[in-house]
Amino acid sequence: MSWLTGCGLSRAAAPPPPPPLSWGGSSCPAPPTSGARGAAYVGSRWLHDAQYQALQDGASRDQQRQDPFELVADELSLLSNRLRSMVAAEVPKLASATEYYFKVGAEGKRFRPTVLLLMASALKFPLSESTELGVLSISADKLRTRQQNIAEITEMIHVASLLHDDVLDDAYARGGVSSLNLIMGNKVSVLAGDFLLSRAFAALGALGNNESVSLMATAIHLVTGETMQVSTSREQRRSMEYYLQKTYHKTASLISNSCKAVAVLAGHTADVSMRAYEYGRNLGLAFQLIDDVLDFTGTSASLGKGSLSDIRHGIITAPILYAMQEFPQLHDVIDRGFDNPENVEIVLDYLERSRGIERATELAREHANLASKAIESLPDSDDKDVLTSRRALIDITDRVITRTK
Repeated sequence: MSWLTGCGLSRAAAPPPPPPLSWGGSSCPAPPTSGARGAAYVGSRWLHDAQYQALQDGASRDQQRQDPFELVADELSLLSNRLRSMVAAEVPKLASATEYYFKVGAEGKRFRPTVLLLMASALKFPLSESTELGVLSISADKLRTRQQNIAEITEMIHVASLLHDDVLDDAYARGGVSSLNLIMGNKVSVLAGDFLLSRAFAALGALGNNESVSLMATAIHLVTGETMQVSTSREQRRSMEYYLQKTYHKTASLISNSCKAVAVLAGHTADVSMRAYEYGRNLGLAFQLIDDVLDFTGTSASLGKGSLSDIRHGIITAPILYAMQEFPQLHDVIDRGFDNPENVEIVLDYLERSRGIERATELAREHANLASKAIESLPDSDDKDVLTSRRALIDITDRVITRTK
């Protein structure tokens, strides 16, 4: 059974093998048809950078590999309780809708708040040093509370974007549970998303830091990314550059600017703040690239949503773009669109014969490595908590690459 059959597709009507390609007069045979396309391609990676390891002296291997989510579990519980309070609404139906993804048992792992809380710890100044440098005019506890607020705001914006996305995509599941639009309808889902955005920006205004407010206001990039996805020209659909730009706006812009806002609130230099931004940017790109791979290699059960959802909606992602580079004849198929299910079958057959899955995974690894290097390049510290948090942030890049859902 092939990897595509495992996604519920029949190969009975598969098209004939593509002919050998010619590159500059030389013949290039079609890629082999054997070999599973799946999670096996997403191999495990562990970084051992000598410079960063020098900062790890004195910390045990167990400490270095401690579960990132466990490190901030108590704070995440506090944040979850506050979020449930923040999204409460007076109208019962709206209250049920806005609380849908925040209720106990449905909140998921809170990936973004975890990253932001760890980033806050990774950038922690000793209080005496902060006072001497004049970069911190508020207490450490008050600073941490404001950084927690950034995490809360980010999560509300993120969930609002999911509610709107599910309406646009006609999604029926999210994170293993039925999507809100399936349960309560599109209108209520859109209104719930709008309500969450209004709550998020009300909390943003209370931060009292103009630069952080400006950074978080770039959530408008989410709309830019979604618009780029639904309104593309023929040339743009074939462009890897356009795909990565869209992916940045749609997925990476929120976490990257949130990471930077956490650094700015702590009074860090522009250089340190930019390294926090680069971590978030590359982590977000890696996350979405693996998401796009899993759309082909995962199953509906593991993903909590329908597999092959992108291609069925005519969305061209990295694996297909790489397959197009190997097989230019795919361009005509994609230009015809996917209203005819046979065209989906043809594209998937070419993808199976190509290195599209492997190359997309390799690109995700490159961005994960860049995220790790951004952490490794932060100013030296001998603070145990700082080092543990930095190691956890690097560990998260590994988890993003090796995840199966």
